Amino acid sequence: MDVVRAGVLDVAVDRHGDPAGPPVVLLHGFPYDPRCYDAVAPRLVAAGAHVVVPYLRGYGPTRFVSGATVRSGQQAALADDLRALIDALGLDRPVVAGFDWGGRAACLVAALWPERVRGLVTVDGYNVQDIARSAEPLAPDVEHRLWYQFYLHTERGRAGLAAHRREFARLLWSQWSPTWSSAGEAFDATAPSFDNPDFVDVVVHSYRHRFGLVAGDPAYDALEARIAEQPVIEVPTVIVDPIADGLGPPAGIEEHRRHFATIVGHHLVDAGHDPPQEVPAAFADAVREVL
Repeated sequence: MDVVRAGVLDVAVDRHGDPAGPPVVLLHGFPYDPRCYDAVAPRLVAAGAHVVVPYLRGYGPTRFVSGATVRSGQQAALADDLRALIDALGLDRPVVAGFDWGGRAACLVAALWPERVRGLVTVDGYNVQDIARSAEPLAPDVEHRLWYQFYLHTERGRAGLAAHRREFARLLWSQWSPTWSSAGEAFDATAPSFDNPDFVDVVVHSYRHRFGLVAGDPAYDALEARIAEQPVIEVPTVIVDPIADGLGPPAGIEEHRRHFATIVGHHLVDAGHDPPQEVPAAFADAVREVL
């Protein structure tokens, strides 16, 4: 593991393969960490890739450089973290790939700085939040799946996450990946990443900001304004849609085409919320399509 100064963070990064190979950045979500790519990275290294797997802000050994920096979990911050990491490592137009928070960062870098990436792999398609429409209610059978978000809108929820990080995350894993029978050992390897001192603040801010309940870090106001335009993603994109995601069924291809100009692959996979860990071969194949 390396630690790289990138923007406002000292980012902990797992690196695999030949640094001269074509670069790939793999990004985890909440509540996961780089261990979700342990079976993906070797497959990409075998294809000649240089694989970079960072711990996102608030996870594992990644730390903020300054105590004064807002512990924001907003989408613009995640996007700028990824942009800064690509620059800090001198990566030449990497493929960016991810799910959940990591998929959001990957989508946004592809949308905002398309010249910096050669391709995108995104689970569930367009992970960009439309904050202006966040108050519009969804169908009840969708809303109830978001209980954890509404819980974190309260101070009781903040206290609950702080007191029960592992139990909270393990419950979400079981709800979101109901068909994943071997998740226990994987979870045990991941759980220490939730002990990061900024984990609770970053997570709570993320789930409050996306509903417009709290202000973002002013440093990202200009980026958030660009994101609010819901930009179409032009770079070559492979979409991985899990069919057993406890958060809901996949969107149809027509919905994806509203947001992606160059879809080069669309794959339904028999997995829950975490395809890289549940079906690593399929996820690695998706990355190779744009690699």
